[in-house]
Amino acid sequence: MSEHANDGTRGRVVLGGSTGFIGRDLARRWRDAGREVVTISRHGADLTWEDQAGIDAAVDGATLVVGLAGKSVNCRYTPANRAEIFRSRESTTAALRTAVERATTPPALWVNSSTATIYRHAEDRPQTESTGELGTGFSVEVAKAWERELFSGDLPGTRRVALRTAIVLGDGGVLGTLRTLARFGLGGTQYDGRWPVGRTRREAGTGHDFRARGGRQRFSWVHLDDVAGIIAFLEQHPELEGPVNAAAPGASDNRTLMATIRRALGVPFGLPQPRWMLELGALGIRTETELILKSRWVAPERLLDAGYAFAHPDLEEAVRASFGHV
Repeated sequence: MSEHANDGTRGRVVLGGSTGFIGRDLARRWRDAGREVVTISRHGADLTWEDQAGIDAAVDGATLVVGLAGKSVNCRYTPANRAEIFRSRESTTAALRTAVERATTPPALWVNSSTATIYRHAEDRPQTESTGELGTGFSVEVAKAWERELFSGDLPGTRRVALRTAIVLGDGGVLGTLRTLARFGLGGTQYDGRWPVGRTRREAGTGHDFRARGGRQRFSWVHLDDVAGIIAFLEQHPELEGPVNAAAPGASDNRTLMATIRRALGVPFGLPQPRWMLELGALGIRTETELILKSRWVAPERLLDAGYAFAHPDLEEAVRASFGHV
């Protein structure tokens, strides 16, 4: 557990989106620390999203609300999936906001998930909260809509933070998929390249244009320990509100990431994967290549300025810790 995750934070936590990779980890940590946790999800939780009265009661008197809910973007961007990606984020965030608005004793802090994908494809410089430039396309519009829903309305008793989270490392998630590929000899550099983008996908903003060369698309990450640590840090630092980048301070790139995974697993070779192979593979497993080909270079300016010390600032150590090798 991060050194920050148990520093005097008490009181009820309401966790929306509790059954995913991050939500399960946070709920366990808070319960182990002795906090009351009320979970909300479509299934397998204390409350469902249809139970607005139950959500209202849980939020009233809570000290912290955390919203993580939303359909995974690890899917093909069909019209139906695109609509559900938007709906699942906007409707669940609206349900939390309604509960905060109605609360007699509103929570001091509401941390809602956002994504570092909100920034443009960046190979030239890191994107910070103060100087970062928002991108274009479907994924960016999803992030913008998510944050608009969070910050709409007047909630004078509650501080709101949009956690612009980079790729989260831990035992599972994206790293679990890459570990499996590496073990089957497919853990080589993932290369961008030319690929036809049809008019329909271009109009929908879901087509990825060829940009980064040589597997040098930037890779920003944050470890699960630091996700918990950052939320605890936010509870203790009332000066932090608005967008906050949750990313380790030293971005890497895809070539280095894949080599790091191979070293951690003791796999000597990984077959390089050019764009055409990635596109066919993505089609087969029903996902999109943007998730690995967009250059995400994000820096945690506000957290560092406020004094947050990352538990896992080094990629190699973070990967090995995720694999249980440290």
